[in-house]
Amino acid sequence: MRKYKNIARTLWPELCARPKLQTGALDELVQTVFEKVKKEGEEAVKFYTQQFDKIELSSLVVSAEEWETGAAKVPPALKKAILRAKKNVEQFHEAQRPEGFSLETEPGIRCWQKSVPVEKVGIYIPGGTAPLFSTVLMLAVPAQIAGCEQVVLCTPPDKQGKVAPAILFAAKITGVNRIVKAGGIQAIAALTFGTENIPKVDKIFGPGNQYVTAAKQKAQTEGVAIDLPAGPSELMVVADDSAQPAFVASDLLSQAEHGTDSQVVCVSDSLELLEKINDELEKQLPQLPREAIARAALKNARFLFSADKTETINFVNEYAPEHLIIVSREEDFYLQNLKNAGSVFLGNYSPESAGDYISGTNHTLPTGGFARSYGSLGLDDFMKKISFQRISREAFGKLAADIDIMAKTEGLQAHARAATIRLDAERKTGLTQSNQEKE
Repeated sequence: MRKYKNIARTLWPELCARPKLQTGALDELVQTVFEKVKKEGEEAVKFYTQQFDKIELSSLVVSAEEWETGAAKVPPALKKAILRAKKNVEQFHEAQRPEGFSLETEPGIRCWQKSVPVEKVGIYIPGGTAPLFSTVLMLAVPAQIAGCEQVVLCTPPDKQGKVAPAILFAAKITGVNRIVKAGGIQAIAALTFGTENIPKVDKIFGPGNQYVTAAKQKAQTEGVAIDLPAGPSELMVVADDSAQPAFVASDLLSQAEHGTDSQVVCVSDSLELLEKINDELEKQLPQLPREAIARAALKNARFLFSADKTETINFVNEYAPEHLIIVSREEDFYLQNLKNAGSVFLGNYSPESAGDYISGTNHTLPTGGFARSYGSLGLDDFMKKISFQRISREAFGKLAADIDIMAKTEGLQAHARAATIRLDAERKTGLTQSNQEKE
């Protein structure tokens, strides 16, 4: 853990640095996998699943029987919790339904807009050491509300070639159409190109490791959209002595246990509080099954002292954290001046894990400083806006000259002609009508 007794601007590049993703060899691997999947389809997906995950599969798609049987294994208490979370996530995303609009920008010029769903979406659900069934809710629920016609879920199987029951249950109650037992680069490639039994999709959603992240970036070059830039998970806590040290420590550990490259930062105007939080970390760490992972992540943790609230909020905005917890008597000041964060949690009783699971907000968030330009995932991400216009003959006559001069100034003669040809036709029509009247 690194400790700093000031956060001067000269230190910001160091303090805001994130773990760097591998490039070079990783990009070459992604290219190789994509080419093989594009050429060989599901045989290539099975090949790489065996090579990378050491699992030999006869079929990649979860059958209806396997889905039903697996989902039934979820304990009643967990089913109840998942259903409650689904209800809250639904409510939060239902409230985001876009309202179309229509207006006349000028007499005779009617413009309007409506939102329509992305037709086919792929959702990637990490498996590995922690099958993230909660991410199924965060991705499939808004897809269902948006009206996406097809939702294909890809997730790595376990060592027995099975999908975690909780993922199967969450998928069942959220309208997922198909579940594919594949992860990593090969899963993203399959969603990008389509195979015999895996539909090609229009947009890919979901978090993942550096391999998945690189594969999603490659998918973009193949004409498939992605949700947002994703990297290692991160949490920043801004706290004063009104914060409970044990609570803050538990929040930092909840993020650190995600992976060894997770990043946690704590900023306080109290050196005493920082010491108490550090003591709590040492108390709580041995209680964690994922202690080794959390300890490795904490090696890159940062404890920062700042007595100036303006300096603190400026640093927060520069860092642009994925998750931000604020426990401070100056809460109003921080909220009024906050510009960059993925999701914000306020007070001693708003842990980041509540947003991860059940409060209703989406836990798919921008990392690596991308909160400066991206927001949290929402209903809009599963929809696209189409604009329309209708121009009357009379209104066009008043626009044509301005279209003509603007197009010619940009050197686009065909654009100009598209306006003048109509104007000329109107003039000829008017002249013909005038002659007919004279006759």
